[in-house]
Amino acid sequence: MKYKSIFDIIGPVMIGPSSSHTAGAARIGRMARSLFNREPKWAEISFYGSFAKTYKGHGTDVAIAGGLLDFDTDDERIIQSLDIAEEKGIKIAFIEEDAITDHPNTARVRIGDEIGELELVGISIGGGKVEITELNGFELRLSGHHPAILVVHDDRYGAIAAVANVLTKHQINIGHMDVSRKEVGQMALMTIEVDQNIDDAVLEELTALPNITKVTKIVE
Repeated sequence: MKYKSIFDIIGPVMIGPSSSHTAGAARIGRMARSLFNREPKWAEISFYGSFAKTYKGHGTDVAIAGGLLDFDTDDERIIQSLDIAEEKGIKIAFIEEDAITDHPNTARVRIGDEIGELELVGISIGGGKVEITELNGFELRLSGHHPAILVVHDDRYGAIAAVANVLTKHQINIGHMDVSRKEVGQMALMTIEVDQNIDDAVLEELTALPNITKVTKIVE
């Protein structure tokens, strides 16, 4: 992972003692909240590696809960996030996992309500930076440091080109793009990081394309 400035190494303005264990955790939680697009009614958070060993002392639990409440890394309410979640009726459970993962600061977040559920795996890579490596069973790479579009679609010829054509028409530059699928010819996921926030009108145009199931955006 390349850092653009000294501030990427020091980390962001934040609540808590560790950019990896607090700021990164808060961002993982907030990205889950953003992708879920609403406040969840429950959350089940599994910690692995260093997260599992030190999450209570380093405030990883309150940080990731604060992210689920849509608190930014410097929001002082993070300290009371578990109490705030309880007041809102949000049930949060933490699980210490023994399994060995590729990265020591790994969290699996499952959230849901009466409408649906979402599951993702996030890693905190240092300096407050994170990557989402799995979403609802799809492998991906999403940094959260750039605006992004997630497109769930049928694995069909022309689907990727159709999405790219819409972005080209609106002069939206693609910085990074991944495509993941569970099985050939079944459901697939495009993860597209772009250089600017996307208007809802563009999302509607993408959603209307053939073979597109769902389009979600993440703002910077």
